[in-house]
Amino acid sequence: MAREFKRTDRVADQIQRDLAVLIQREIKDPRLGMVTISHAKVSKDLGYADVYVTVMPFGEQDEAEAIKASLKVLNSAAGFLRSELARGIKLRIMPQLRFHFDESVERGRRLHSLIESAYQQEKTRPQNDSDSED
Repeated sequence: MAREFKRTDRVADQIQRDLAVLIQREIKDPRLGMVTISHAKVSKDLGYADVYVTVMPFGEQDEAEAIKASLKVLNSAAGFLRSELARGIKLRIMPQLRFHFDESVERGRRLHSLIESAYQQEKTRPQNDSDSED
């Protein structure tokens, strides 16, 4: 019988959970915005883990600026985070961490606003007289 989940998926889920806690508790850089780990994907050979994050800017910070600064902080702290992960996850080789911005949330927001505006336009459009004829 086949396994329900692949090993790489289980490792990715564990990395995602542990990284969320580590970033919240251990990284004290003021340039780091509110970071949420949305997805982690581990390569088949466990050499790399691509970690996708979303960033919420705080204060007067521009969103693009906050994303750039947060990714810079996370990528520079990748070695530290990898060594901390290795303490909790027992693997022969801990994957190298690569952080990326997850654009799917922003894309979803944009699509939602397009659908909402189309719906509002449809609601305010006057009804055709041909629609009322039988």
